[in-house]
Amino acid sequence: MNEHDIHTKIQQLIATEHKLRTEAQSGDIDADTEKAQLASLEHALDQCWDLLRQRRARIDAGKDPDTATANSVGRVEGYLQ
Repeated sequence: MNEHDIHTKIQQLIATEHKLRTEAQSGDIDADTEKAQLASLEHALDQCWDLLRQRRARIDAGKDPDTATANSVGRVEGYLQ
């Protein structure tokens, strides 16, 4: 995935998140469904942001950004902030 593809995926995930929140507010989906789907979206977003950071770090280090690979949800969620 190149940066454009990652940004496009992030935009799609954010649009899905907004749609999900709207559906929850209007009562079209229940709170448990919203919570589960939001968690999945947040994990996917975290992976995308991590991949972007990896690509940029490789560029800054003079390396090929295309060698960056998406980390697992467990790894990304385990990062200390």
